[in-house]
Amino acid sequence: MSDRYLVLLRGVNVGGNKKVPKKELQAVLESIGFTDVTVYINSGNAVGTHTGLVAAGEVQSALTAHFGFEVPTLVLPSAKVRAIAAAIPEHWTNDSPNPEKTGYQSNVAYLFDDVNTPDVLEMLGHDPAIENMIYVDGAVIQSISRANQARGALAKVIGRKLYAHMTVRNVNTARKLAELLDL
Repeated sequence: MSDRYLVLLRGVNVGGNKKVPKKELQAVLESIGFTDVTVYINSGNAVGTHTGLVAAGEVQSALTAHFGFEVPTLVLPSAKVRAIAAAIPEHWTNDSPNPEKTGYQSNVAYLFDDVNTPDVLEMLGHDPAIENMIYVDGAVIQSISRANQARGALAKVIGRKLYAHMTVRNVNTARKLAELLDL
């Protein structure tokens, strides 16, 4: 029995560090049994089909062996990715930044297993007065006005230990990744 999976890499292709080219990511995934691999934008997002259960450790080991540096990796089955995307309120958007700081930023913080608990909202320092946050198994979904963005929980967690246990994508990317699992 085969299933579709989302593979998320944390901290690659940011500021020219830890470069993971799309073609090489695809080749590594194919070398460990993935088929129908699609790499979406060059920020560590891939979907593919695999027979059997896929362990994130197996994918991470293959990436480390190929690239020569550790790449924190999440591997999520299609059902979980779809459930996360379905939990994003339809009206939550990720508007383009602008000088007036109008509009909204909405993100999905995909969680590694060790912090995948409803308590993560408290650990993040969620402030309901300035942001909306939803916990769903595997992720925290946040929407915050551009004016308050720097004061939000996801902005404040950068640099803290907790930040190393999640990988963040905007809601547009999260929705697209769920869509790609259906192709």
